[in-house]
Amino acid sequence: MEIFGVPTQVLFGQLLIGLINGSFYALLSLGLAVIFGLLNIINFTHGAQYMMGAFVAYLLLNKLGIGYWWSLLIAPIIVGATGVIIERTMLQRLYKLDHLYGLLLTFGIALIIQGLFRNEYGSSGQPYRVPAELTGGTNLGFMFLPNYRAWVVVASLIVCLATWFVIERTKLGAYLRAATENPSLVQAFGINVPRMITLTYGFGVGLAALAGVMAAPIYQVSPQMGSDLIIVVFAVVVIGGMGSIMGSIVTGFGLGLIEGLTKVFYPEASNTVIFVIMAIVLLLRPAGLFGTQK
Repeated sequence: MEIFGVPTQVLFGQLLIGLINGSFYALLSLGLAVIFGLLNIINFTHGAQYMMGAFVAYLLLNKLGIGYWWSLLIAPIIVGATGVIIERTMLQRLYKLDHLYGLLLTFGIALIIQGLFRNEYGSSGQPYRVPAELTGGTNLGFMFLPNYRAWVVVASLIVCLATWFVIERTKLGAYLRAATENPSLVQAFGINVPRMITLTYGFGVGLAALAGVMAAPIYQVSPQMGSDLIIVVFAVVVIGGMGSIMGSIVTGFGLGLIEGLTKVFYPEASNTVIFVIMAIVLLLRPAGLFGTQK
């Protein structure tokens, strides 16, 4: 069977790959949007922190025998803790300065982290096996669906929507948003605003690490895995609207699917289609699809 002259197995296979990529775009851009939306920091270290999540899972498995499921919990905590240290020792000094200072600092930190991992582990990728519970797949008739990839899509969607709900629909999220708008007023209610900001940054970094753990069995664990992805993720955030939580989620999954379709119908443009869309969006709607002009 064919659709627009393309066999359904090929078409849906590419759509699945697009959905997988979209899951990682959404998770990573969500962390970036949380950090920028609430802290006004353009966190260029995000790709390196995604890579660190994958490496922590790899080391937990190979050095301590701790498998995938525990790594989903432990790696975001460890990498998030390193984010807390970065925020307390460096980033908090830049909150009153222009965004460019934060971008340059986090870009420098990213280069240092990647250099350290490249020096220790080289440039070649390290394999990380799929957990035994998620091996194999399901034949849907029109395509074969690997269990692990289905899990990644569902888990990413749940994490993204849960994060949106907490920030946009709960009292904790209201405190967070208020603390960024008027910190002295929120402080007057007895809330420790600096600690809240630090934990928010740690949470955003933890999301990047979680994406890294989930990516480890699909892509090989390597020091370059974050730098290859971070530019695309920034484009996703710009298209969705800087700081827009829902914009990052919808745009992440949507652009993943568009990228997958482009690989089927016009493969030559698959690496550039996201940036073409970004240019068009910036021309027509500079604040992004879901952003608001300030």
